[in-house]
Amino acid sequence: MNYIQISFDISPKHPWTEIITQELANIGFDSFTEEDQKLQAYISEENFKEERLKELIATYAGNEVNIAYEQTLIPSQNWNAVWESDYEPVLVGKSLMIRAPFHPIDDTFDLSIEIQPQMSFGTGHHQTTFLLSQALLDIDFKGKNVLDVGTGTGVLGILAAQLGASEVFGTDIEEGAVENAIENCERNGTKNFKIVKGDLEVVPKHNYDVIIANINKNVLLRHMEGYSNLIKDNGLLLLSGFFETDIQTLTEAAKNCGFDVIEIFTKEKWAVLKLIKKI
Repeated sequence: MNYIQISFDISPKHPWTEIITQELANIGFDSFTEEDQKLQAYISEENFKEERLKELIATYAGNEVNIAYEQTLIPSQNWNAVWESDYEPVLVGKSLMIRAPFHPIDDTFDLSIEIQPQMSFGTGHHQTTFLLSQALLDIDFKGKNVLDVGTGTGVLGILAAQLGASEVFGTDIEEGAVENAIENCERNGTKNFKIVKGDLEVVPKHNYDVIIANINKNVLLRHMEGYSNLIKDNGLLLLSGFFETDIQTLTEAAKNCGFDVIEIFTKEKWAVLKLIKKI
């Protein structure tokens, strides 16, 4: 899958970089970095609509901010080279290392997950994946059935399996992500993680002990009732892929679907909600 990289020159940077990042996430951009004082945003070529980007920028034309951008196509076959040029292992305390095949194994960590870096979302570098990995380490997964919605590379589902989940079911709407997640399961010897292409409509209709969804605010809101129908009473729902400013909106939607908030985690303006399904 080809990706589009948009390099933004935003002046002044604060608070506009944070505001524009959130707006971009709302129109489908799924990865962000800051390099050379510029915001780099990424979106799959098939989801990119330049008209929507131009409309977004025009919305801020009357404000005291200047926004310029350059567009670059990143061919699918070049993505590994992009990652490997500046790709370090992700360390979650001393409990978990998320590493690429070219990183050496470090036996001092309790758990190690090998992820082949591709365009699929979920290498552990993004704040939301890191936060969710951290949150999962505190959950007792032994004997639990887990649903991983928008699995990306499969890293969170693989982690749940390593922590003792009996069965993990994962979905992703991108064919490339499904193929990558299946490959990563093989790399890690994860045999109890089934991954299929699609959205909630492909999920088997039985109750899950834990549901993980690292997507974006709009999809999470659209899925909320579905999560409620798929989870057991007292089951745990972990949501991420959104900003701190979206916490209230998502919390209210979750409460309307029978969930209570247990804990909120944040990192660099991104957030994770840990919720429980009320009896």
